[in-house]
Amino acid sequence: MPKSASPLKVVLPFSVLLVALALAGCSGGDFWRTRDDMRSDDMHSWIGREATASVGVRPSQFQLTDDERELRDYAYPLIEPPHSHPAWKTVFGEYRPIASPWRQAPVFDRTAYGRALIDEPHRSHASRYAQLIDDVRDDITRFEQFYGTAVRVIDMDRRRNATMAHISDLSPREGADAVARMQENSLIIQWVQQCLERRVSSYRWALERLAVQAPDPMAANADRLIAELAAQTAYPPVVARPPVIGAPLAVRG
Repeated sequence: MPKSASPLKVVLPFSVLLVALALAGCSGGDFWRTRDDMRSDDMHSWIGREATASVGVRPSQFQLTDDERELRDYAYPLIEPPHSHPAWKTVFGEYRPIASPWRQAPVFDRTAYGRALIDEPHRSHASRYAQLIDDVRDDITRFEQFYGTAVRVIDMDRRRNATMAHISDLSPREGADAVARMQENSLIIQWVQQCLERRVSSYRWALERLAVQAPDPMAANADRLIAELAAQTAYPPVVARPPVIGAPLAVRG
């Protein structure tokens, strides 16, 4: 007579699944960001390499300075497309390299954020307004962090450029790497600037649809914050030069 399946054999696969899910959850931190213990010092260094490669500029072989590393760390949450986060991302987390705007198709869908915000299940329309307000407020904070670092990086690059003229034994390789690093830093700042302009456009589209579908006094607060972010974006503390010349950006929506 065949023996019945052991209870342990039945429970074990499910237990393994639970452990796997728990371990997967450990990779995601608060606010759907990678946890600190999963980070590495240069985890965002690819941003500079992607920026230079997308416009055919040679990447620098210099190691990143502390400010240059911080510039890339602060750039990532701003170049990542804004979106409301489904619940599964709190478990599995999300981190992926992003193509630069000079490599992407020249069509920007300003409706994507708003459609995701409105279509995802929410307890009430007020929670949608709250999500929008939180996203814009977070971007205002990130703006200050990023550009505070960008000002220091551009200032150091100006000094670097001036110093190069007075070094008699500067090798061609060192000179090329120095120029490449300055171009790389400039491209990252321009990348963030383009993404901020897109975010403002996306937030405005989302607010307009919310105001039509579910009017609420919260719309005034959202509008004020979007206007603040738009003003900051229009007049950033530092403008990277020279600007990248590319195809005009087409906007859908």
